[in-house]
Amino acid sequence: MPQQVRGVVARAKGQPVSVETIVVPDPGPGEVVVRVQSCGVCHTDLHYREGGINDEFPFLLGHEAAGIVETVGDGVTDVAPGDFVILNWRAVCGTCRACLKGKPWYCFNTHNAAQPMTLEDGTKLSNALGIGAFVEKTLVHSGQCTKVDPTASPAAVGLLGCGVMAGIGAAVNTGGVGRGDSVAVIGCGGVGDAAIAGSRLAGATTIIAVDVDDRKLQWAKGIGATHTVNAKSADPVAAIQELTGGFGADVVIDAVGRPETWKQAFYARDLAGTVVLVGVPTPDMRIELPLIDFFGRGGALKSSWYGDCLPSRDFPYLVDLYRQGRLDLDAFVSETIALDQVEEAFTKMHHGDVLRSVVVF
Repeated sequence: MPQQVRGVVARAKGQPVSVETIVVPDPGPGEVVVRVQSCGVCHTDLHYREGGINDEFPFLLGHEAAGIVETVGDGVTDVAPGDFVILNWRAVCGTCRACLKGKPWYCFNTHNAAQPMTLEDGTKLSNALGIGAFVEKTLVHSGQCTKVDPTASPAAVGLLGCGVMAGIGAAVNTGGVGRGDSVAVIGCGGVGDAAIAGSRLAGATTIIAVDVDDRKLQWAKGIGATHTVNAKSADPVAAIQELTGGFGADVVIDAVGRPETWKQAFYARDLAGTVVLVGVPTPDMRIELPLIDFFGRGGALKSSWYGDCLPSRDFPYLVDLYRQGRLDLDAFVSETIALDQVEEAFTKMHHGDVLRSVVVF
């Protein structure tokens, strides 16, 4: 029988979210109902509320989540009731051209649940990133569930479902940071700090955090930055070059996603270095660059989709590192909140007061 639960809905562009009754259908073939234990408040959810993704309102927000599988539909074999899982928005299909080339982290045909969740009056909801997890229970495709060690804290490891994985993956998977490398990260919110943590895990010896907020720079230092640069008071390109022997960093990660920060990243890298864009730009943004500069500096310019992660490979590995004390995911949890405090959490995020607010059920 369909279940009625509470969830956070954005009904109209730019309007405050509300807690409403959500109808969750029984899982169909390939689908799973998950009892959500935690869900981080990600900037992407705010983009949905502001109409920055699309205009398919109303949205069921939330996607950075962990929980317990409650029921499964026909044909589901990879997870079972009682499994502790992290939700992901890249349910690899296994048959698209990327998957067949052996690059499933680029899967071009990811799966979502076929059935919609609805409001009480039957209005269909658009689920944020195909998940919708600011809700007591959610319906997802089984491929969106990655089973991990059940002793891990849901509030901490659920963040791997989006922001923390995006940042770590930008450094390790996309940027290829290795032992002895120098790395600069521009933008020290949750994703940027995760890129710093990933660079530290990968063995980078110089990790430079760049931001305009001294408070965020202190947080970055606690995560693993070896140096900090306040871009309000110093030219970040010159500062990064000075901290790397005058050359520039091997890898520069733009976790902001603006033309000015991307250009800083481009010119702050060493010759043949790598620029990784993981911050999400808006559709109107443009870059103008002398083509000779692109040619003359060599190297690679990359964008990072979800940290180029493969959830089945990366989530269990990172959870193990967390349990071993080698990856401090707890440091990203600024506060735990109730479901009806999501709107307040958006305000705190906008003002830079938190790395992550996490709804705990």
